[in-house]
Amino acid sequence: MTFLRYTALGDSFTEGVGDIDETLPNGVRGWADRVAGALHVVDPRVRYANLAIRGRKLVPIVEEQVDAAIALEPDLVTIHAGGNDLLRPSVDIDAIAAVYDDAVRRLVATGATVVVFTPHDPGAAPVFRALRGRFAILAEAMRAIADRRGAVLVDYWRIRDYDDVRLWSFDRLHMSPAGHQRMAIAVLDALGVEHDLQPLPLQPLPELSSVDRHREDLGWVTGFLGPWLGRRLRGVSSGDAVEPRFPTWSVPPA
Repeated sequence: MTFLRYTALGDSFTEGVGDIDETLPNGVRGWADRVAGALHVVDPRVRYANLAIRGRKLVPIVEEQVDAAIALEPDLVTIHAGGNDLLRPSVDIDAIAAVYDDAVRRLVATGATVVVFTPHDPGAAPVFRALRGRFAILAEAMRAIADRRGAVLVDYWRIRDYDDVRLWSFDRLHMSPAGHQRMAIAVLDALGVEHDLQPLPLQPLPELSSVDRHREDLGWVTGFLGPWLGRRLRGVSSGDAVEPRFPTWSVPPA
């Protein structure tokens, strides 16, 4: 398939957090940039917009990004949301699914091809494993939404490559460059777009002693978990001062 106007919506997953590139807006690249780049190889007329902002919950994503996306008249839209809702102390997953469903309905009604995602399976992540039931319920809701609305589904839950810690960044919450590359491949494959993207090479995992593992866990607590919890307590989001990376049509980054 050929697409010429691709708009990406969502939170940090789509903004590209974890895939550091200081030469690009917000200092990140991400899987959506990689998808846009692959589309541009197929057809140099391709233009790309990315409205995603880190830290956003579902309702703000819908309120801030869906109408803006529709106004751009894209022929391809990806939307990923809900992860930040699932991490809150309490969440109404049925309400999230209803909002999500209506947003996808509106996007599909424009005639664009719409790509949606299940959340990933956090079963291999000790810190987030306790939330696995929430993620599973939303995953099944997203499969139902894709079926009902005729959207393209990327079933993140079933991509078992993400059980490998090397596909995750230091914060254990966002994908690493290798994880973003793997997601770009999954999206392009789901769309049936020919591409030459290959998984990034992975370094061998070091053998850690229990002391080293404890030191690594402590570094994660002080370097990420503590500041993250502090922002939650203060009602501050990591995206409060962040602007969309590509709010209007742009040539995809090389």
